[in-house]
Amino acid sequence: MKGKLLYNIYRTLTYSVSPLVYLHLRWRKIRGLEHPCRWSERLGRPSVARPTGPLLWFHAASLGEGIAAIPVIKHCRRLRPNLTILMTTTTYSAFEVIKNRLPSDIIYQFCPLDIPTAIDAFLAYWKPNAIIIIESELWPNLIMGASKHGIALALLNARVSTKSFIQWSRPLLLPLISLLLSKFSLIVPLAIRFQLLQAPPSIINFSGDLKYAVHEFDDSEEDKESIEELKELLDGRQVWMASSIHRGEEKVMLGVHKVLMEMIPSIVTIIVPRHPQHGKEIAHELQREGQIVALRTRHEMPVPRTNVYVVDTLGELRQFYRLTPIAVIGGSFFPGLSGHNISEAAAAGCAVLTGHHIGHYSNMVSQMHRSDPMSVLQVSGKLELEEALKELFSDARLLEARRVAAKQAFCATSSGIIANVWNLLDYHIFRQALD
Repeated sequence: MKGKLLYNIYRTLTYSVSPLVYLHLRWRKIRGLEHPCRWSERLGRPSVARPTGPLLWFHAASLGEGIAAIPVIKHCRRLRPNLTILMTTTTYSAFEVIKNRLPSDIIYQFCPLDIPTAIDAFLAYWKPNAIIIIESELWPNLIMGASKHGIALALLNARVSTKSFIQWSRPLLLPLISLLLSKFSLIVPLAIRFQLLQAPPSIINFSGDLKYAVHEFDDSEEDKESIEELKELLDGRQVWMASSIHRGEEKVMLGVHKVLMEMIPSIVTIIVPRHPQHGKEIAHELQREGQIVALRTRHEMPVPRTNVYVVDTLGELRQFYRLTPIAVIGGSFFPGLSGHNISEAAAAGCAVLTGHHIGHYSNMVSQMHRSDPMSVLQVSGKLELEEALKELFSDARLLEARRVAAKQAFCATSSGIIANVWNLLDYHIFRQALD
């Protein structure tokens, strides 16, 4: 089989570069991109003891996927209390946020790199009965190693970008991708691309997007107090938020902010960059221009003269949507970007605006539009965004209608998703691997 041959080549290559990968990992640790004490977990070396009994492993690459997995993990913990649950993520930033949101009895480790020594050591130590992968982490050594050990595999919220789909569909890679997909017992995709990649039709089931399940979270008392304090400080002022902003998009948002200030001098713009360091740069540039800026990591609160509040933290976006009637979702205003999750803003009852470059989130936007055309407004750039925000701030009825539409569309599209996913896992995975 060509797929098996390609995998053997991949395994040989990844084995041969293992020493270089180790050096690269040490370099990432020095730069602060890996956990200073737990970086060796990436080599398959555990930091805690494995409890006895059956173990279920959830894996998510980064923060967004990890957040999407948490409601499923909590549901599993309630209905299968005898299971030990292990969760892994890849990025340090995801670890810093998710570690505080998981139940205390969930084991949290960093995912091993997809090199044979790390994967083999990880599987031999943890001996998972089943592996639940979120979105598109199709790592060959992991998947083939799990299959070799008879470990059941599921792929939830499975998605593949247009760029990856084109690459995976090419004659050179398709046999390998097809081989990897054939090792799964369950694939729950968001679109039909996995059928086109020759995944077995019998394992494909649809249930809805896990990223709609944001309402399943409970906020800590500290989070609630912090947001309530901000809410009091912003009371009586017009507020809008630009979230998940990528480099370059801040120029669009701050340009719109200046126009709105001419119309509403007391307006507050909340900027939430995709990467925290970008937030510090934005605040520094605005301060150089003489603007009064509050920066979240400096514990600064907006005062009456503050017009821009920069949130340079991770994991707080959902709470901040509760402070604003309008949310503009970034990562969508320039070609090459692929949008971000709009459901958190809709769940909070914001009027939701986004650009047109939304990639695989087009499915989410389409679902919301089908439920209510007023639930999401797409704009093509700075001028359209200016006009849309001017209209919303000058027409209270229109603003309220868009807020209600977004909330209702979210409720209609999010209903029953966790229960649906659970039923699929129970039938295709748990009965096979655990009973």
